[in-house]
Amino acid sequence: MVCDICGKGAATVHLTEIIDNQMAELHLCEGCARAKSMEMEQQFGLADLLAGLSNFGDQVEAGGLAKLKCPSCGLTYEDFQKIGRLGCSECYRSFVLHLKPLLKKIHGSNQHLGKLPDKLPQAQNPAKIKSSSLKELKDKLQLAVQSEEFEEAAKLRDKIRELEKKGDS
Repeated sequence: MVCDICGKGAATVHLTEIIDNQMAELHLCEGCARAKSMEMEQQFGLADLLAGLSNFGDQVEAGGLAKLKCPSCGLTYEDFQKIGRLGCSECYRSFVLHLKPLLKKIHGSNQHLGKLPDKLPQAQNPAKIKSSSLKELKDKLQLAVQSEEFEEAAKLRDKIRELEKKGDS
């Protein structure tokens, strides 16, 4: 079978596209398949995905979004929604109210926690070290509530109450 695009090479890649309930098969040689892959990546790249997610559930009126602009690079929030990329590090501060829900949708959290080995001893694993400072716990509680991590907020609330009871005794 020959390539449907160039008609020269042997078709080694077979694609099936379904558009509007119409199935079309495409038989491609290796070179045309690479070109088609790059074309598809450009059409449906990560930037498009981010731009689409940034539009999802936006709670700010369109007029308000048009006014949002990074003071450092001049990128508007509307431009970010179109291209899916921020212009500079200052953009994170400028669009923080709109990026937090977006990051939460993408990663499940808007706070980077990183990864730690499970077998690391508790004394060396900062994620497992329990805070004894009441102020630190209250700060963590505030952050958890702001980032809508209510299960974590409930755990922190209980720890705070426990420490406050011990302090009153």
